[in-house]
Amino acid sequence: MELKELGKTGVMIPEIGLGTWRYRGGVEPLQKGIELGATLIDTAEGYYTEDVVGEAIKGVREKIFIATKVSGRHLGHDEVLRSCEQSLYELGTDYIDLYQVHWPNPSYPIKGTMDAMGKLADRGFIRFIGVSNFEIEETEEAQACLNNHKIVANQVRYNLNDRTIERDLLPYCEERGITVLAYTPLDDGNLTTMPRVMGKGKMSVLKEIAEETNKTMGQVALNWCNSRSNVVVIPKSNSITRTIENCGASGWRLTDEQVARLDEAF
Repeated sequence: MELKELGKTGVMIPEIGLGTWRYRGGVEPLQKGIELGATLIDTAEGYYTEDVVGEAIKGVREKIFIATKVSGRHLGHDEVLRSCEQSLYELGTDYIDLYQVHWPNPSYPIKGTMDAMGKLADRGFIRFIGVSNFEIEETEEAQACLNNHKIVANQVRYNLNDRTIERDLLPYCEERGITVLAYTPLDDGNLTTMPRVMGKGKMSVLKEIAEETNKTMGQVALNWCNSRSNVVVIPKSNSITRTIENCGASGWRLTDEQVARLDEAF
């Protein structure tokens, strides 16, 4: 498994992690992913999967990088502290590696939210602070409220079919040393199989490159995301077989020419 630096922290994380949004696979797929080097597991209080993540990492906590999130409905100062305490309990751990604000909510003053995040970091309950679904202006506002800590990650949607963040957010994060955690990197499975009617469109290019590399379409799609220097993907899979496939998207690289063909096609 290839590693990338988290922000500018000096901490290395796997370029393919394990997502748990709408996850129903139990502990086995997560444990298989860990075995294959996907030791970054992303969850959230709003996913209701922190407990299964906690079960999956028993006995190997020191090898795992846990990322979880405080709900956008719980962004008051004291609510953030309580949510973190509950997440620690559900995960069965005494610290969280990356604690993220799940989405911005203008109903809560961002200063109170980030003050609480800073306190959690100062007290050792969390190691790093991140955000999710934040635009540039929201990220800058949140960072301005942190005196002693940096926002090291922004978790956003990114895949071949949805490249919206390339306009401004992706280069902004790259310039400032913020890791992009790409959720839904396979576009809910739409990038893993060829449509019944195959023309000369974008999916045929993906299939051609899969054949050239002797990889699956899904592996090519994940590898394309990771061709961006500051992007780490967190696909979700409920099966051991697909988890193995997803992890196989690391350890090799598309050529510049193949990346360019996919960029043009999609």
